[in-house]
Amino acid sequence: MEKIVKQGLLYDFYGALLNDHQRSIYESVVYDNMSLSEIASEQGISRQGVHDLIKRCDKSLEEYENKLHLVERFMAIKDEVEIIETKAESAEIKAIAAKILEQL
Repeated sequence: MEKIVKQGLLYDFYGALLNDHQRSIYESVVYDNMSLSEIASEQGISRQGVHDLIKRCDKSLEEYENKLHLVERFMAIKDEVEIIETKAESAEIKAIAAKILEQL
């Protein structure tokens, strides 16, 4: 999985467990695609400080995933429902599978 996609998924599932400052900076990197220098200037901290914070956030999010496996389960369910959707012969089952995928 591409790093930025993985970061986004981990953040979607576990971002609420980070503090406000961590969330703000992490969102700037992952969602706003800002450089470390831009964030450092905006936040009034060093570029190295931003880098270290991002690394700590990545580590924390990975640790949450290693313990809870929510992203792993999400991806497995998504894959299985996509298989059901493609193999289903009934329009009703295809519609149910599509609805589940939309809700995920």
